[in-house]
Amino acid sequence: MSNTEQDPKLEELLDYIKLNRGYDFSGYKRASLSRRIRKRIQMLNIESYTDYLDYLEVHPDEFVELFNMIMINVTTFFREPESWEYVTDEIVTRIIAAKQLSNPIRIWSAGCASGEEAYTIAMLLSEAVGMEEYSQRVKIFATDIDSDALNYARHASYSAKEVQSIPEALLKKYFERIDNRYLVLKELRRCVIFGRHNLLQDAPISKIDLLVCRNTLMYFNTETQGKIFHKFHFALNNGGYLFLGKAEMLLSRNHFFTPIDLRRRIFTKLSNGSMREMLISMANSSSSQPTPEITDKIRLYEAAFEIDPVAQIVVNRNHLVILANAQACSLFDLNPQNLTRPLQDLEFSHRMELQSHIDQVLNNNHTLNLKDIEWFTAEREIRNLNVQIMQLLDNTKQVLGAQIIFNDVTHFKQLQNELEQSNQELETAYEELQSTNEELETTNEELQSTVEELETTNEELQSTNEELETMNEELQSTNEELQTINEEVRLRSEDLNRVNSFLESILTSIRAGVIVLNPDYQIVIWNRKAEDLWGLRFDEVFLKNFMNLDIGLPLEPLRQPIRTVMTGESELCEMMLNARNRRGKAIQCQVICTPLIRIEGEIQGIILLIEDFEQVENLPGV
Repeated sequence: MSNTEQDPKLEELLDYIKLNRGYDFSGYKRASLSRRIRKRIQMLNIESYTDYLDYLEVHPDEFVELFNMIMINVTTFFREPESWEYVTDEIVTRIIAAKQLSNPIRIWSAGCASGEEAYTIAMLLSEAVGMEEYSQRVKIFATDIDSDALNYARHASYSAKEVQSIPEALLKKYFERIDNRYLVLKELRRCVIFGRHNLLQDAPISKIDLLVCRNTLMYFNTETQGKIFHKFHFALNNGGYLFLGKAEMLLSRNHFFTPIDLRRRIFTKLSNGSMREMLISMANSSSSQPTPEITDKIRLYEAAFEIDPVAQIVVNRNHLVILANAQACSLFDLNPQNLTRPLQDLEFSHRMELQSHIDQVLNNNHTLNLKDIEWFTAEREIRNLNVQIMQLLDNTKQVLGAQIIFNDVTHFKQLQNELEQSNQELETAYEELQSTNEELETTNEELQSTVEELETTNEELQSTNEELETMNEELQSTNEELQTINEEVRLRSEDLNRVNSFLESILTSIRAGVIVLNPDYQIVIWNRKAEDLWGLRFDEVFLKNFMNLDIGLPLEPLRQPIRTVMTGESELCEMMLNARNRRGKAIQCQVICTPLIRIEGEIQGIILLIEDFEQVENLPGV
């Protein structure tokens, strides 16, 4: 996105981030940056950059989540193995061969993320020179702007999934497995130095033999990339190597680096030398005194000079125009009257500033070349001329004058301009292609990140599903146990109902009134004979205090006998009482009082048996 297309609200948000956290995203591509920020905003259900800025002011912890979203840390060990094989076989070998044993080997992994590429380089160098020499000579500087990623890298602990791209032999040699984690050996880790570094703001690390910066520059715009490449050029030793990612190119910065293997994105540094062109040619002419024999030859020289397709003018030492061929007369609109006139009187001389240049040639005995001089013809056409001024000498090396040759290079200039325009268009197309390729790579990495997130979510869902299945089986087992318990309860209820029915039948069959009291003298059993005697139903007397009942039976005489039986002082008590039944008829009742004893021998109540003697005596056989 160009500056004219920048969203002012987004720029306001970026300025706020820079002011409060020191992160400068001004050099990042706006399309990629906007896409990542909007993704975070959508996750929070926020509608605009302005609202998100307000959210950051209230929730400062959100900066961490935002930076994690912007800085996509997607890297692996031995990423693109074919490129690493080439680095191992060619680049590392060249670096070691060019170094004396006493000289250190310095590597810089810029944008190292969580450290996988830094440790990849460490393993390659250790394999190349041996662990002992590696520990003494090698320094690997691994830098990134993301502090969380650097902390992860410093721990040098990776999961089984993260190390699956490492060859089995290297994994066993340089890693130690502890609790399903793989730790980098201390000997290898000791030479890798991690540090926070901003490629835009911080000074580059110097005297580097190999600089690895893969798929980091694609997030920056073209101008920012140029600044970073300038720093990389400074950081590398002469002949040092630059290893980029597959989404990055060096199209407009080829005066800094030259490719070694363009397909694998490996370049080498160019030195800052300049070429000097010092080609000076001198022409010596010799002639003799004019003779009749050479008159025709002189005419031929003059004719050849006249028809020469290149415009030429000859002046003497006094700057008088002596000769001008047809091409010069046509180009500068000269006529015969202009001959023998001072050159300074002619228009083209002033516009081209020829006077001073001719003086230089006449006085210093050298040829002077002027490039790309513009001249407007009488038809107002622009002509591009290369002007060459040279001395004319006689046989004695005396200066006669100067020859001015005007080479018309208009057509070549037009072709050059067209070529430059075509090259510029081609470079623009290449940069657009690079930008598209980088955006595609960014999108691919975002998709890869999303796929990894989805894989993690899928694993969590699978784990949750397994837990639910386990809970379902437990619930099913519990349900079966409850069904079994319900069945036992149902059987016991049926048994209890049968026992209750049996007890009810016994109580109903007994011809005497049966009254059962609990320890508080409350009625818990009152059979039908008792209802018939005293005229009260069971539901009317249930849990009522027996001693408080108003029935035809005198209760006060029973108070003390019942108490003695309840306390266990007596096991049986009998007495005869005069009473009146529910019909008001005077009757004589025999009351038998016995304790209600539990199985373990504890008294839990009183049983009263009340018999109507009149009815008993009237029974058959009594």
